[in-house]
Amino acid sequence: MKHLVIAEKPSVGRDIARVLHCTQKNSSYIEGEQYIVTWAMGHLVALADPEAYGEQYKSWNLETLPMIPQHWKLTTIRQTSKQYHCIKELLYRKDVSDIIIATDAGREGELVARWILEQSNCKKPIQRLWISSVTDKAIKEGFTHLKPGKAYVTLYKAAVARAKADWIVGMNATRALTCRYNAQLSCGRVQTPTLSMIARREQEIRAFKPVSYYGMKVVAKGISFSWIDKASGSSRSYDCKKIQKLHRLLLNESLKITKVQKKTKKSFSPLLYDLTTLQREANQRYGFSAKQTLNIMQRLYETHKVLTYPRTDSRYLTSDIVDTLKERLQACAVGPYRTFARRLSMLKIQGSPSFVNNAKVSDHHAIIPTEQYVSLEHMTLDERKIYDMVVRRFLAVLSPACEYEELSIQASLGSEQFVAKSNFITSHGWKEIYDTSYSDSADEEISFSDSKLPSIENGSVFEISSLSITEGKTKPPSYFTEGTLIAAMENPVKYMEHKDQHLAKTLGETGGIGTVATRADIIDKLFHSFLMEKKGNEIHITSKGKQLLDLVPKDLKTPELTAYWEQRLTAISKGKESDTAFLTEIETYTKNLVQEIKTSSNQFRHENMTRTKCPQCGKYLLEVNGKHGKLLVCQDRECGYRERISRHTNARCPVCHKKMDLIGKGDNQRFVCSCGHKEKLSVFQERKSNASKGATKKDVNKYLKQQAKEASTPINNAFADAFSKLTLDS
Repeated sequence: MKHLVIAEKPSVGRDIARVLHCTQKNSSYIEGEQYIVTWAMGHLVALADPEAYGEQYKSWNLETLPMIPQHWKLTTIRQTSKQYHCIKELLYRKDVSDIIIATDAGREGELVARWILEQSNCKKPIQRLWISSVTDKAIKEGFTHLKPGKAYVTLYKAAVARAKADWIVGMNATRALTCRYNAQLSCGRVQTPTLSMIARREQEIRAFKPVSYYGMKVVAKGISFSWIDKASGSSRSYDCKKIQKLHRLLLNESLKITKVQKKTKKSFSPLLYDLTTLQREANQRYGFSAKQTLNIMQRLYETHKVLTYPRTDSRYLTSDIVDTLKERLQACAVGPYRTFARRLSMLKIQGSPSFVNNAKVSDHHAIIPTEQYVSLEHMTLDERKIYDMVVRRFLAVLSPACEYEELSIQASLGSEQFVAKSNFITSHGWKEIYDTSYSDSADEEISFSDSKLPSIENGSVFEISSLSITEGKTKPPSYFTEGTLIAAMENPVKYMEHKDQHLAKTLGETGGIGTVATRADIIDKLFHSFLMEKKGNEIHITSKGKQLLDLVPKDLKTPELTAYWEQRLTAISKGKESDTAFLTEIETYTKNLVQEIKTSSNQFRHENMTRTKCPQCGKYLLEVNGKHGKLLVCQDRECGYRERISRHTNARCPVCHKKMDLIGKGDNQRFVCSCGHKEKLSVFQERKSNASKGATKKDVNKYLKQQAKEASTPINNAFADAFSKLTLDS
């Protein structure tokens, strides 16, 4: 008899199959003498849509709400149904004695496997593989310590309760809002608080009033000193008259050095990447959307197999990974990383607590390179960019600290205190990986000087060269970008209505609202629902989004709901609370929610209506800013007509070099730029065609290399070689 192992992803399934010596490969499973290893592709089974519970739910109607199924139904996801049916056949094979669940070690991982078993009505015995990494060592140890399936029943109940609760609240609230206001309005436990955070940020920006602040700079012996307030220790004062008075009093004073302090310090590399940090920095550096970064990571993980699992919320490694680090260094020792990786691979690598901590790894460790040899030329430019970020961070973490000399010179001018500081690198350490210029991460805020301050003795007195008043203004908060919004979703405590410490702690422990795997999709959904829009790289809430927040009940707009649910779900997973009681409360909450929406006196008004009629139903179309350009959409939710009127492109304006939009149809298509430049598509194509006939940068570089090669070799090689063999009589 054989054991059937169900992994969550094909890559993990292949790793497990290799360790278990399964060699007979099939498109959907790998078989060996004792084990058959198959895999899901994330969720293969989901809760059925409302239409599955009766004809009355096929059309959206307020009278049919709330929808609360008495007997829940599951359905196979159409896109992956082939894999589900393959697993079902394996489950019922006569030579399969039991099932080993090897999906991710977490609540959602448990749900992935159990729903497959429930949908196929399989009753065979269950065992559980519970590991936090998929190294050979971890897999071997996990299979020698398999747990009984019944030990995780309460975890499964918590997962089902979460799924049903989201279904009940999300489906009912979305249908109620859409029907009540005859507009395409959607809301949910995660997307609505996310939208609310954007609205809150915009309110803060609008309400912000800049305040002027002042300081002083004194220059003596070529060194610039900044004034420090003795009372507050700040270099700023909001009292202009005070600074002006001090300036007049100090003009004729001499600068006396009161303290010279020199320290040797270390700067350590930022932590390894989790998905959220990677998405944030990729957006900041390259303008990639959260979804774009995740898709690139998936290709690097599944297709190229050069990076580890992307959907992780940890920035640490487990101790069992340490033994594999040398092999990973050797695998990525190519191209620009060759020198650093080879140098590090020759050293003894120890698992420093700065990047190895089992307690800080839940389901998956931080994103790092795999042991797979890398072929950079087979990657796209975008894949190279993300791969470069991960590899450089990996190399930096394994490199020595950056050492620098901190010099602080304190001085007095009259009765006031001034200070000059500089940090000068003495050993680049990990910063060498980034050519010493790395500054994208919030983990690293130290600024370094190109040169040292001159040596000055304590007690020295200097005449001042200049004394000036400095002035600045406080700045408002920045608009959200996709990167900073992802980070805010991970840590939404400041957006809570009530600062409940227990709820705040729960949000911190559970990773905020949404998960690393779903946040990018939530953001995309908010864009596609036209509840928010992009202006450059900034995210702005739309009129539709603002109105939705006015229409949605208060509970659905704050992160507290997620925190409260997570407290209850954790208790269910530990067997301390009943999942039935939790769902009963959710049903009552939803009934009240729907009733509140039904009886609301609020109104919804389209503020973006055009005078263009829908060609399908005749109603006026709405102009909306989609993520990739402008569209006309029908105001009637049942019609669904859409028409694109402009598209963002990568084509550059010949005047200001900004990216242009393409508008119009057919022969009338033209590029337009924010600077006012307009150009027909045909003219643009002709201009690009003429430009391509000249030499490209690639051509120029190739020519220069050829010239350099020829310059370093003898002229007339063949003639010189023949002449050297010629024998002349004396």
